Amino acid sequence: MRRNKKDTAETIQRLLEVARQHFTAHGYADCSLEEIAKTAEVTRGAVYHHFGSKKGLFKEVLELVQREVARRLEVEAARSDDLWEQLYVGCRAFMTVATEPENRRIMLIDGPAVLGWEEWRLMDEQQSMRQLYEQLELMQQQGYLKDIRLAAATHLLSGALNEAALWLAQIASSAEAVEAMEDCLHTLRKLLEGIR
Repeated sequence: MRRNKKDTAETIQRLLEVARQHFTAHGYADCSLEEIAKTAEVTRGAVYHHFGSKKGLFKEVLELVQREVARRLEVEAARSDDLWEQLYVGCRAFMTVATEPENRRIMLIDGPAVLGWEEWRLMDEQQSMRQLYEQLELMQQQGYLKDIRLAAATHLLSGALNEAALWLAQIASSAEAVEAMEDCLHTLRKLLEGIR
């Protein structure tokens, strides 16, 4: 029994890793479960057994990506003891990490298209927005913020960060990408100063 659980966990992990590579390289629409299963050295039936469908597999991959991004944001923000710097660094890290090739297609492009806007937003709320809200709440409790409503501030900042990340992902390979990132970071500092 213990071996079966271990085998199952290993199969699921392998499928997630392979599927992530395929979804990143080809996009959801151009991936086939047959190819994913073949690369992972399992049957197509095993994919259906563990994930139910291609969309179910994609959702699990997206959740994996979002958890990884959330962990990276926490690590980056924790490099400073200053709450303002933590907020800025966390927002900067989101724009950087979300636009990395292994994340952007799954998280920003295919995620909303495949799962639908509502489901994608709910997943975003459970990860990035939750972190942002908690940081703002801590800052408000310690007197670092103007009198603002946290839910509104979280949605406004999250929307701005998501839109900036989408824009940066769209121009990632162009000559203007570096300057655009610098412009976003400069503007982000100004926006955050507005609620200080």
